[in-house]
Amino acid sequence: MAEYRFSLQKYKRGSKLSCPKCGKKQCFVKYIDSQGEITFPDYVGRCDHEQSCQYHYTPSDYFHDNPMVVDYNKDNFIEADKPKPNLLPPTSFVDNELMKRTLTNYGMNPLYIYLSGMLGKDETSRIFQLYHVGTSKKWGGSTVYWQIDWQGNVRTGKIMLYDAETGHRTKEPRSYVSWVHTELNLPNYNLKQCLFGEHLLSENPTKPVAIVESEKSALIATHYMPEFIWLATGGMHGCFKSDVVSVLKGRSVMLCPDLGAREVWQTKMALLTSVCSKVVLSDSLEQCATDEQRKNGLDIADFLLTTETPAMILQKMIKRNPNLQTLIDCLHLELVDSG
Repeated sequence: MAEYRFSLQKYKRGSKLSCPKCGKKQCFVKYIDSQGEITFPDYVGRCDHEQSCQYHYTPSDYFHDNPMVVDYNKDNFIEADKPKPNLLPPTSFVDNELMKRTLTNYGMNPLYIYLSGMLGKDETSRIFQLYHVGTSKKWGGSTVYWQIDWQGNVRTGKIMLYDAETGHRTKEPRSYVSWVHTELNLPNYNLKQCLFGEHLLSENPTKPVAIVESEKSALIATHYMPEFIWLATGGMHGCFKSDVVSVLKGRSVMLCPDLGAREVWQTKMALLTSVCSKVVLSDSLEQCATDEQRKNGLDIADFLLTTETPAMILQKMIKRNPNLQTLIDCLHLELVDSG
């Protein structure tokens, strides 16, 4: 029986970590080097929740994304202790009409309700339509972040539940995250994720690109800085692979990692530089953040929302005097942004 240099760490009490994607504890198994020469970062491994989380970042991925780390022999690597197929199956897609049917019922979507209070209903509706953000009946009205590639194919949709008051993800009593292809129980579904917002690239061939981690941040940032196409990776390590970033060929790109993720995204620079015309890693958040903000891992959207919009000011006035909302509804008044 062949021995492989890189393999998943054998289980022993306390060896499993928290998953860097789904955040669940004691479910993440790291890869190890049997020769003891390489110590992989804590994000190189596999989550036990293969159906819901699907996070699997292999040594092969790590070496591919970090070509300067070490030269390696691909024959030494085994992925998940199962044989690799000779031919990769074709990418699966979700019916485009199904995606379109979700682009409504925003009145029951907590994220839409929250952002409407921050940015105004018209602007929030515009941004939701621009990014094809949907509403799911699951959990009483969740947000669906559709992943649509540059050719208009729907790869999947990430379903997430938010709090309408805070705009934060609902994480108690558990994390409410699922995937459309999982909910549909599509047989033999071959998921190949793309960048959230990728469909906007074909519509704006020369516009510079900015990349953030969370989909919500991309929505908010596109309001404050529309001079960029805002894309999201879906997580600290998500979507940084050569076939995914190839759509950015010739683009000018600015990376905007969350607080605490700068060093990880620094390792992605070589991959992006090989494709893009220009790549800049923004450190604006790191320079102005407090220790508490770093501890909480705030992102660019958190900072942008500290700038009050007319919609925010109006909502504060309505909170102080609820009768103001009644007056607005009765007279069909609309907020006009003079800016």
